[in-house]
Amino acid sequence: MTIIALYIALWFLILTSLILAYNMLWFKGLKASPTLIAETYPRVSICIPARNEADVIERCITSALKQDYPNFEVIVLDDDSDDGTTEILETLSSIIHNLGYIKGKTKPADWLGKPWACHQLSEVATGSILLFIDADVWLEEDVLLKTVAQLQSADAITVWPEQHLGGFWERLVVPNLYFVLTTLLPIQFVEETPNWIPKSVRKKLSPLFAAACGQFIAFNTITYKGIGGHKSVKKQVVEDVELAKNIKKHGARLRMLHGLDSVYCRMYTNHHDLWNGFRKNFLAGFGYNLPLFIGATVFHLLVFVFPFIALYNGVLTSNYDVITLSCLVVLLILTQRFVVQYKFKWPALFSLLHPVSVLWFQALGLQCIFDRLIQKKPLWKGREV
Repeated sequence: MTIIALYIALWFLILTSLILAYNMLWFKGLKASPTLIAETYPRVSICIPARNEADVIERCITSALKQDYPNFEVIVLDDDSDDGTTEILETLSSIIHNLGYIKGKTKPADWLGKPWACHQLSEVATGSILLFIDADVWLEEDVLLKTVAQLQSADAITVWPEQHLGGFWERLVVPNLYFVLTTLLPIQFVEETPNWIPKSVRKKLSPLFAAACGQFIAFNTITYKGIGGHKSVKKQVVEDVELAKNIKKHGARLRMLHGLDSVYCRMYTNHHDLWNGFRKNFLAGFGYNLPLFIGATVFHLLVFVFPFIALYNGVLTSNYDVITLSCLVVLLILTQRFVVQYKFKWPALFSLLHPVSVLWFQALGLQCIFDRLIQKKPLWKGREV
């Protein structure tokens, strides 16, 4: 059984290594192209929802306002904050006259917080391009120019920011998002539906290859309204992925890029927020399908943890077949993680702890399953999700 399990892991890792290698060539940065420079400079609305973001909101707004682009507005919505965010925004709006500041309306019962905040921002925005960024994001001065350039040949773009990592758990856990993205999803298929899918079902299956990062997502306003905007995802925890699915369902073109050296983010600054931030999204990302979620958990343990155990036992029992095969599997795991770490400028040594990060997510998975069984909704920013 050990040999069979190791072969399953090996063939899976060979496949994902090929996907990773292809993605490293395909996954482009947010860059301005000489052939895509806009001549008319369409108006861009930078929309920032903010709830309890006192530690980061000023940096976000300041970077947004410093854009080297002639025609844009920055609008921030205070979503009933109680941590000092309101006071910061009131002060900034009183001294920065081109900062649009609105107080969020009471959230309807059938909406989740972020979609509701983004919907309100879209209602007051005046741009022909809408750029939604999270309050923990900050931008280089040329990001709008690059964004507009990319939108000349796409209906929407999403950017995965350069993640700044601080503590041990951030460095261990956050890169797993990018690891999963780049080893499982051929990024070209996000932008172009695979040709091997029959035309008769291509439009129906296209959303299966949808992905997006809600920390930075931009739309041509016509496209945004055409897919129903955030109203179409008002009950979705992972609203960014659902927006991406809607884009593809409507036959619009989505481009996915990375934000190295352009768009930055620090998602969490302590383990408590890290745990609860992923807790609200983890099971939701599987559509709350417990059998699928449990199956994925078991498979991840088989692929990313069991080979290390098998290697240890193989050494103890001098089973050279197990040692050889498990060494090959472990080498592939560590190489994949190293490539991701290197690509996104994270410490390479954390590649060696990849199985620990997988175990962290399995522990989180148990928490999510327990939450689901007792019908407990996770809390985020003081609200049930």
